Amino acid sequence: MQFQYENAYDVKARIAEKKVAILPVGAVEAHGSHLPLGTDNLLAERMGAKLAELTDSYLLPTLPYGQVWSLRNFPGSLSVSNESMAMLLTDIGESLHRQGFRVFVMLSGHLGNGTALKEAARRLYEKTPELKVYHFFYPGSKEATARVRESSPLHGSYFHACEIETSYMLYLADEFVDMDKAICDIPHITEEADCTPTPWESFTETAVLGDATLATREKGETILTASLKAMADMVNKAKREAEAGR
Repeated sequence: MQFQYENAYDVKARIAEKKVAILPVGAVEAHGSHLPLGTDNLLAERMGAKLAELTDSYLLPTLPYGQVWSLRNFPGSLSVSNESMAMLLTDIGESLHRQGFRVFVMLSGHLGNGTALKEAARRLYEKTPELKVYHFFYPGSKEATARVRESSPLHGSYFHACEIETSYMLYLADEFVDMDKAICDIPHITEEADCTPTPWESFTETAVLGDATLATREKGETILTASLKAMADMVNKAKREAEAGR
């Protein structure tokens, strides 16, 4: 259920019933020529909607900007600082707690948001210990990804506009994917890139990290179904504990 379409007269009782608020957190950044700038927003919002359905939770309006330092010099990319994001997310969490929510899910479609989400969760843990806070970025997806992927991962953490992320989009938002423009780009990412600030234009001109031509809707569905189950299990457990007053 979408929170923004409620009214102030009915919402208090429904918050007490649902207890869980899910905030999709995305970004605006380059994703090659076959995916839109708002790919991470679409993925976060549509995953959030599915998770809200599985857990009978409220879906909050999407936070559409993220920390995009690595891709900030690519056409179309918009970036905000980790500190700005962490402060805003903390404020949102405190406001949700004040309204009566007991579980706050920050569901990110962008890896670069991780630092800010984790910091916000820690701040809320100190300020509002009664509020259970999750920061999700496709948990429970590793085994399913390894099972269906045909290309080798370029990096231990990064995946971007590649076989995997394009498959996510084909499953969740295929109307925004142009597979005629999908490419295979295998840049060399050195170990040094993990040890010093490294803008991505130093190793890619396309912002595609892998073989997007191998993407399929079925791969996306397999991976994201596994991730949704992992998230739903955690959220439903937290919701039961909140209902029990723990």
